[in-house]
Amino acid sequence: MLLLDEPAQAEMWRAVLAVITRYDRELGDGSSRAVLPTLSAVETRALVAGFDFMAPVAASAAIDLVARGLREGQVHTPHPRYFGLFNPAPTTMSVAADALVAAFNPQLATYGHAPFAAEVERHLVRAFATRFGFAADDADGVFTSGGAEANTTAMLTALVRAFPAYAEHGARAIGGVPRVYASVEAHHSLEKAARMTGLGSSAVRRVPVDAAMRMRPDALAAAIGRDRAAGDAPFLIVATLGTTSAGAVDPVASVASIAAREKCWLHVDAAWGGGFAAIVPELAPLREGCAEADSITIDAHKSLSVPMGAGMYVSRHAGALGDAFAVSAEYMPRDGSRDPYASSMQWSRRFTGLKLFMSLAAAGWDGYASELRRQIALGARLRERLAAERWIVVNATPLPIVCFCDATRDDGKSGRFLDAMARAVAASDNAWISMTRVTGGRRVLRACVTSLRTREADVDALVGALGQARARFSTRPST
Repeated sequence: MLLLDEPAQAEMWRAVLAVITRYDRELGDGSSRAVLPTLSAVETRALVAGFDFMAPVAASAAIDLVARGLREGQVHTPHPRYFGLFNPAPTTMSVAADALVAAFNPQLATYGHAPFAAEVERHLVRAFATRFGFAADDADGVFTSGGAEANTTAMLTALVRAFPAYAEHGARAIGGVPRVYASVEAHHSLEKAARMTGLGSSAVRRVPVDAAMRMRPDALAAAIGRDRAAGDAPFLIVATLGTTSAGAVDPVASVASIAAREKCWLHVDAAWGGGFAAIVPELAPLREGCAEADSITIDAHKSLSVPMGAGMYVSRHAGALGDAFAVSAEYMPRDGSRDPYASSMQWSRRFTGLKLFMSLAAAGWDGYASELRRQIALGARLRERLAAERWIVVNATPLPIVCFCDATRDDGKSGRFLDAMARAVAASDNAWISMTRVTGGRRVLRACVTSLRTREADVDALVGALGQARARFSTRPST
């Protein structure tokens, strides 16, 4: 029952393909598939609880259950009118890649068990490293579950480089209080990384930003100076290339100069913006200073549109990962090559890189650039349409993310009003947006173009849904 015979497999794959094809068709139309789940939490639990596993069921019944659950029990992030977090529609080739990886199930702990998979991922690491100005021969890196793991890897490699005894003795080997610096807009995975590395979240210093929500180099230098005067040990600076809330891009070149002067490891969290900066020629200025960074995070499952999870950590220091992760295990096979388990916090690991490899093989750099350029244009269209309807756009970024509030009402910046707008838009089935906070605690609506399927009509539908929600809110009786 665990291994189906050939006729049963053929029937199963026909059913799976039918489900995927139907979903693809519904997303292509957009209007035939709601963005929000249609099953309630109670209905979803009942659907799952119907399987008690006491007796086997036909493969077709299991597929039908899962298909219904996925169609009706999730926010449809691949939807053309999903303008939410960095959860894109996956490329067709990346879906095929994940199926191939599941079937062949290569083990990426040792090189000898999966040399093709290991070489594919090394090739991709070098390819992206050179896009950011790293020398191919020196570049090193690893695929991760996502940006959080990649950022934690950066913290670990920085700790070992700054405090060599840390690898064996941990945080107790560090003289002074270790300090990490990132802007107030940087991702909160850094606090989690500080906890996991034994530093504690208070080790992270949040640096003020300018009016464009970019880290202020003067404030960074002042914070490091104060900490050194107090006897602390600054060792890591994290610049962000495309913040999660507003798409801000820190002045990496200026930050790199400070990192070099202070002998701190410079990590660039380019989880979302890195794909744009690496591939779109017009956005090359965003990479300025990145060649001086020690490491970079890139998430292929964000701007490069492959399925979860596909993060990447890239460094210009060939030995950094080995210093942080290498261990000796007698039970592991040896063939003289560097084994992936010795350069990653994971041990047994999935062949994550294939979905990016196959997508790039099918589209090429230029194909990706064309798609990302189109998304950037849609972001510009959204800004223009919102401004024309008297919404206030509060962020400035070349990336397709828009933060805004209402200029037509006294309470147009209030959390109550903005939350009502986000809920009304979602309830209309026309789109999905979110609410966030930016510098100074300002609450804003946030819309990000993140789907391969989004078109101008979808952007216009979002603006229309916002207008309708605003009009309905205005006619409500006051309480």
